[in-house]
Amino acid sequence: MNLKDCTAVVTGASSGLGAEFARQLAPLAKALALVARREAELIALGEELHRTHPALRIVTVPCDLADEEQRGQLPGHLASLGLRVNVLINNAGVGDYGPFAEGAWPRIAPMLDVNITALTHLTHLFLPDLKTYAPSGILNVSSLAGEMPIPDFAVYAAGKAYVSRFSEALRLELRADGIAVCVLCPGPVKTGFGAVAERPGETTPKMSSAYLTKERIVRAGLFGLEKGRARVFPGIIVRATSLLVNLLPMPILRVVMGRRPRRPRSVL
Repeated sequence: MNLKDCTAVVTGASSGLGAEFARQLAPLAKALALVARREAELIALGEELHRTHPALRIVTVPCDLADEEQRGQLPGHLASLGLRVNVLINNAGVGDYGPFAEGAWPRIAPMLDVNITALTHLTHLFLPDLKTYAPSGILNVSSLAGEMPIPDFAVYAAGKAYVSRFSEALRLELRADGIAVCVLCPGPVKTGFGAVAERPGETTPKMSSAYLTKERIVRAGLFGLEKGRARVFPGIIVRATSLLVNLLPMPILRVVMGRRPRRPRSVL
């Protein structure tokens, strides 16, 4: 897999890791399709990239990935613009931190729609193109959270576990078709994700020693895709944590995760 002169789709491109994927792909790619809900942010990013890379073709596509009809139109729309996609970066994701029983379903449902359903659907939609224009690649953004059951982050962590296992299986299926599949599993990163995921009165656990910049995380993900890596855990602490978690027997892991920091609960 070589990213030179690729045509890439990046979801969740309006901010955070998605915008950084676009910035790091810009010097390499022939064309970028930037997909996210927030149109103004997409346009601003597109203008920024065009100033620094005037030869790069940039298409901005406002799209609510939780909406099946909108995401279903994406491949046809890009094909009508003459884009032949050979790299798909499924980066879009949302979180919700707090006890599952106290969660609002209108907040949980879109998380399932974006983190699991949209990622799976988009992969299915773009696979015919990826097979046609091989060598090609899929980079799915998962998380270190997918390696363990995390109370108060139950749905998000379970969804990322799905992304990791789905990517591993897909990699085996598509190897003969010349399609590289890599899953990026970062630990904490300073983007707006945590602030959006937190409910009022809740604070996500902080692993300050494990924080990496979004630039380093994205660079590791793109490098892993090009090198045919199955899974990328950026940073020594994140890699070590993943290894430890996978070595621990589940009974011990349950004890460890059950001792997470909790905010005081009022007793009625």
